[in-house]
Amino acid sequence: MPTLFTTVSSKGQIVIPSDLRDELGITTGTRIAIQRVDNRLVLEPITDDFVRSVRGCLKGPDSLVEDREREHRREK
Repeated sequence: MPTLFTTVSSKGQIVIPSDLRDELGITTGTRIAIQRVDNRLVLEPITDDFVRSVRGCLKGPDSLVEDREREHRREK
C-alpha cells in the first residue's frame, strides 16, 4: 500500500482516508488503540480480534479471597 498523508488539525485530529476505514471496518464511534513505537504512532481499531489478542495482559494477581478459596479446595 502506498504511503498516505494527512494533516493534524488545531484540535489534534487526523482524517483516516475512507478507503482505509472501509477496509478496516472503522465506522463512527469505532475506538482506536494508539501506541507509540520509537518515533512512530501505531493506530489499531479495537475489534473483537484485538480484544481477544490483549485479553488477560492486564490481569493482576489473584485476590486474597481467591487465594484462600483455592487453598481450601486443595485441602479437601
